[in-house]
Amino acid sequence: MEYDLLIAAGHIEDPARGLRGSGFVATSGDRIAITAIGTAADEAPTARRQLDFPNGVLLPGLVDMHAHPAIEDSKYGIDPDVHFLPRGTTTVMSQGDAGARNWPRYRERLIERARTRVRMAINLSASGESTPSFSLGDPSEADVDACVNAIRDGGELIWGIAINVAEAVCGNSDPREMLRRAIQAGEATDRPLLVGTRHAEDFPLDELLEQLRPGDVVTYCLHGLVDRIARDGRVLDCVWRARERGVLFDTGHGMGSFDFEVAETVIKEGFLPDTISTDQYRRHVGSSPQHDLPLTVSKLLAVGMREEEAWPRITSRPAELLGLQGEVGTLAPGACADLVVLTEDTEEAALHDVSGNERPGRIWSAAAVLRDGEVVTPLGQ
Repeated sequence: MEYDLLIAAGHIEDPARGLRGSGFVATSGDRIAITAIGTAADEAPTARRQLDFPNGVLLPGLVDMHAHPAIEDSKYGIDPDVHFLPRGTTTVMSQGDAGARNWPRYRERLIERARTRVRMAINLSASGESTPSFSLGDPSEADVDACVNAIRDGGELIWGIAINVAEAVCGNSDPREMLRRAIQAGEATDRPLLVGTRHAEDFPLDELLEQLRPGDVVTYCLHGLVDRIARDGRVLDCVWRARERGVLFDTGHGMGSFDFEVAETVIKEGFLPDTISTDQYRRHVGSSPQHDLPLTVSKLLAVGMREEEAWPRITSRPAELLGLQGEVGTLAPGACADLVVLTEDTEEAALHDVSGNERPGRIWSAAAVLRDGEVVTPLGQ
């Protein structure tokens, strides 16, 4: 049998199955046909096209648990097929770009048309991020019934509910009431929450964490603000207790939520984020180096995370949380042929956190991307 495409790589990682080593992956149509790890290249079958990356790492297509794919109705949104897919992210979840009022248009105009696979954490605000100011500044926007109805309409496309209780989102609305309504909608639909914390002393982190349920996800978890999860060289006890209860933690780098000192502390303490995500949005367009998921991983590697710890957190683990395991985040035969080859710069660069603090590290980037078995044209070509 002649396969459509064969990709050989010096290193292959399939975290979902705990497999690693050199070898190749062959595709047929939009499916992975063969994954051979530890097999010599001269034993590979024939294919209509072959790509060789002796110095690359071949992974399942990357999964970004928190970003802003949108082409309208969102002040943060960027086109996922332009800004995510060519950089290795084949699956991305929107953090609240749409709410109940504009969900139908978001599904029709973006999810159903994008080449990138998009899932939604629907905004508790019925208007999503379409308003120029506080999305939850008017409490009437936090319409539980409307949110519940939208989730029932969206089915598997809506993973859960995005709720950010920071003042920049809630304005003068009571953050505790906003969280209560989000939990109410989550309970009614059996959906988890993607939660941004308060960043102020009027709603302390320990109080907020106590209200979260197993499966709820705290994003922006490596910020260095007043309610950071680590202080004085140790992870806070309330954070450990939350993890023991099943609360999850996501990176959500963004423009204000990645602090090298906090990242170093959690890695040293063995409290690794469950998922690594970018919170990539409009202000990142044209950044240098370009903010994306491989760059976010590069920063965590620079402060002590190991590669074998990073790869599951951008492939199999977020795929599992999104309910896509077996289809996404794995190189198992029969899975969707979403693939990425990452390569590492040979020289160190100055990497920066959101405050401008610097650490030396090597930048990873996507050298090849496949979506549904088709090679994605690199950005700018």
